[in-house]
Amino acid sequence: MTTLVLVVMAVFFAGIGLYGLAAPGALIRPFGVTLQSATARAEVRAVYGGFGLAIATVLAYAVADDDMRAGIALTVALALLGMAFGRLVACAIERPERFYPSWLYFGVEVLGGGVLLAVTVFGE
Repeated sequence: MTTLVLVVMAVFFAGIGLYGLAAPGALIRPFGVTLQSATARAEVRAVYGGFGLAIATVLAYAVADDDMRAGIALTVALALLGMAFGRLVACAIERPERFYPSWLYFGVEVLGGGVLLAVTVFGE
């Protein structure tokens, strides 16, 4: 079960990473942000693209390395839960008018972080 979770999460992050590199404007558009400059597009490519691929890589590494698996899963779980917390604070302050994208992304982050945390604590 742990291996399946790690693989699914790696594929998820790889997809986001590749999408962020290929189409940064499209990735961020649901948040009402337009990327008017090369610098803005570079920032999205770095944060969503590069970071997403780095997380996908480390999760793939965790599949192959039993000794590192729990630490990697815990780190990625906490990163996702931290993002969810930040999104929760933002939603409390800003009161988004629609479910998508803020609350949907919050749910995805909580689910992903929770599942990774569960496999860290409970293992196979």
